Amino acid sequence: MAFLAWSVCAHPHATGLLPETRLKFRPPPNSLFAVLLRSPWWVSLLIAAVLGLVAAALLPEAFRVVGALSGFPFIVIAAIAAQRQWRLPSAARVQQTQEAVSAMAWPAFQALLTDGLRRSGIEVQPAPAGDAVDFVMERQGLRTLVSARRWKSARLGVEPLRALQAARQADNTTADVPRAVCICLGGFSDTAADYARAHGITLWQASELALAMRGVTLPAPKPAR
Repeated sequence: MAFLAWSVCAHPHATGLLPETRLKFRPPPNSLFAVLLRSPWWVSLLIAAVLGLVAAALLPEAFRVVGALSGFPFIVIAAIAAQRQWRLPSAARVQQTQEAVSAMAWPAFQALLTDGLRRSGIEVQPAPAGDAVDFVMERQGLRTLVSARRWKSARLGVEPLRALQAARQADNTTADVPRAVCICLGGFSDTAADYARAHGITLWQASELALAMRGVTLPAPKPAR
């Protein structure tokens, strides 16, 4: 069966650098496999259990073992989904991260994000000349240009992404075009989101920042006056 060909390996996250368990092939986004990977891990485990019970109850004795094994692919999916979801920050941590970094000035935010990235084994380098890129992430030879200085904007338009894309195309540090990340807590306009999708630019908001800063001690929120 096809599940025997599923091989799991350590691979950079879609952001280009954050670690994640990832398959060597990309399933269609609306396939059962992809939907279950996005669902709580126990959903796949429940399906496997139901298939096993149905096989035990309805199939002839000679075929019960084979029928029960039909649930094995869902056990594999449950294991992959559980590993992915175990790495993700909680909703409370995402909210805490958003509140903390929203109150920071740029130097403090840059220092905290740099600390989080380095804890994940990512090298942070100074930005090349120009205003479009604030710093560069690198891991295992993979470069990612990061635009982060507008992280507190209420909503980011397409122009910063155009500038970031131009910086990517002008970068000749390696033979490959570097990846790109743009950070904005308030989100992106529809035009900006479409542009990012068309050019392969990864957009970070609070949840991605919380993942990048996992393990970092966030400053306590200031008391309300």
